[in-house]
Amino acid sequence: MRRSRTAWVAVVLTGTALGAATISADAAPAAPAARSTTCPSGWGSLDKTRATATTVPVQNVRTGRHACFDRLVVDVPGARAGRLGHTVRYVDRLHQDGSGRPIPVAGGAVLEVRVAAPGYRPETGAPTYPGRVGRPLPDVDLAGYRTFRDARFAGSFEGETQIGLGARARLPFRVLTVDDRLVVDVAHAWGTAR
Repeated sequence: MRRSRTAWVAVVLTGTALGAATISADAAPAAPAARSTTCPSGWGSLDKTRATATTVPVQNVRTGRHACFDRLVVDVPGARAGRLGHTVRYVDRLHQDGSGRPIPVAGGAVLEVRVAAPGYRPETGAPTYPGRVGRPLPDVDLAGYRTFRDARFAGSFEGETQIGLGARARLPFRVLTVDDRLVVDVAHAWGTAR
């Protein structure tokens, strides 16, 4: 009888422990629900221009992916804040400054990015950015981007550097100058939600 009583107590205690574990798990706070991203709005797709210039040369062009937009950044190390001029606009076709030669850019829409900074040293003419006219931007891989389809170097002529950015469609964009960088963000879609 003593053995069956010990076995019975062991069963009851085990059941109580399992029940307590179940209650504890049920009482635990629920994991936070996945948050939806609210994207910026109000950018539009009209031309954006800032009429200033610098003789400090372009050193690098890079891209990045974000939750709501794809980003192009033109680095002009040493340019003073507020002195980095630009014209960014959608064009039917990209034409190289100086020659007028058309440069094919893949995508449903072409965004012409002009930075009022040379891609060469003004005193010597030596290139500071390794881009080749008509070719994809060096070290820029757009695989996996939602908006960007192509990025081509169009050259640097009379103190301006020109880039053709192929987008999936004519989508809203914004242009920022942050310290010594020009930033172009192109939205993934119209509207505020991702």
